[in-house]
Amino acid sequence: MACPRFHGPLLRSVSRSFYLSIRILPARLREPVALAYLLARATDTVADTARISGTLRAETLQTLSNAIQSKAPPSSIDSLAAASSPVRVAHPSRSTPVGSIVDLVASFAPLQESGNERALVESLPGCLEWLEQLSVADRNDVCAVLEKITRGQTLDVEYFNDPANVRALATAADLDQYTFLVAGCVGEFWTRLCFRHLPEFAELGEPEMLDLGKRYGMGLQLINILRDAGSDLRAGRCYFPKDELAAAHMEPAQIVREPDRFQPIFQKWAEKAERGLAAGMQYSRAIRNRRVRAATVLPALIGARTLALLREAGSMVLHRKVKVQRREVRGIIASVAITLAAQSQIEQMFQRLSKL
Repeated sequence: MACPRFHGPLLRSVSRSFYLSIRILPARLREPVALAYLLARATDTVADTARISGTLRAETLQTLSNAIQSKAPPSSIDSLAAASSPVRVAHPSRSTPVGSIVDLVASFAPLQESGNERALVESLPGCLEWLEQLSVADRNDVCAVLEKITRGQTLDVEYFNDPANVRALATAADLDQYTFLVAGCVGEFWTRLCFRHLPEFAELGEPEMLDLGKRYGMGLQLINILRDAGSDLRAGRCYFPKDELAAAHMEPAQIVREPDRFQPIFQKWAEKAERGLAAGMQYSRAIRNRRVRAATVLPALIGARTLALLREAGSMVLHRKVKVQRREVRGIIASVAITLAAQSQIEQMFQRLSKL
């Protein structure tokens, strides 16, 4: 498979808004960011494939992680055959990580119900070839962020391994660790790339921008958790800490039945997500390049609107699908483009979207 220079059609098919953020970026940032996103979406697709057990998903995630990190693949991939019948699982190649992924794709792609997700899995060999063609520094950064993301995804799959029983994370520290591994590290990745590729990237120093970027990413992931709380609970996943629920004399299984009692805990984490968005706005204010500022601030603007919708839903949030409509997302993007990411205009948009 030929190595893509910018996998536009595939990226657009699996990303609702991030594709547009990547398109805004200066050319030298697009490839490592786009590739990291595609790889992360592919590993996320594996983690979410319900047709195989959590144990096998964790093993497959490890195979993908090893290939990305250029490690030798584990032999346990053969056990996919028992769970995915009548799909025939080929024996992985022992020679190269790319070879193991070619065989894995042949086995795993048919398990995907979505055509876009299937195409994403099928793109993995090409993505690994693409990874080899990046500069050493960019490749190291992509590998580092994917190592953290796949570790977080694996912990998630292994912990929530029984959909029939709702299980909660133990403590707030566990939730913080999870949001860092799957999203906070992305803020750090973005920051390192920008400082390396863009002269005078920010008015703040790299250590401060790394911290703000980490908190921004963690806040965005918290918004995802808040938005999907109801469906996650019905699938046996409770990201809200068990010790906080115990203090409210609640069990995870009670949350959906008694949403009013749960609201103080939900609101506490919504406020933390708001602080994460505030860190993202501070991050964007420090960026000198308007194109990078526009790409960076879009998730915060969409996140502000999402939090406003979650507040509006109240205790019904666990029984209602809360999502910013496509036309609203397009309107936000158009407004950022029209104003050329002027900081004063972005601030006004953020305040307006936060209050809707």
